[in-house]
Amino acid sequence: LISMAACGEKPAEETVETEQLVAEVTATEPSEIPRSASNEGASVFFITPADGATVTNPISIEFGLAGMDVVKAGNKQPNSGHHHLLIDTGLPDLGLPIPANEHHVHFGDGSVSTQISLPPGEHKLQMLLGDHLHIPHNPALTSAQITITVE
Repeated sequence: LISMAACGEKPAEETVETEQLVAEVTATEPSEIPRSASNEGASVFFITPADGATVTNPISIEFGLAGMDVVKAGNKQPNSGHHHLLIDTGLPDLGLPIPANEHHVHFGDGSVSTQISLPPGEHKLQMLLGDHLHIPHNPALTSAQITITVE
């Protein structure tokens, strides 16, 4: 039901290495998974669309981040992370890597914008920043959940 415009691909070896690290972390007891610290005052937010907007496909989405840097997944730079778009779902377990499915879209390539298509009707969108291993920061950086209507 959800289609995405291409966001760029990571090199195969980077993808395999990151996937192996995520698998190792996921096998760890949740209480033992280390979480990267977020900067005090940092925030993620939607630049577009606005809450309550009526839109048509393809939907242009721009992600904002203040107080930290956007980097590609696998890059363990302090005070950084990459965006995840949550579509019609609540927040995942913040102590585990963010799932990758039709409700949790990863932008591990460091993208700050995308285009998606959604079925007509009302949809809820939220952003969640993940660290180099797709794990939410401590404290987690989430945007306000917005509602859009697709015509």
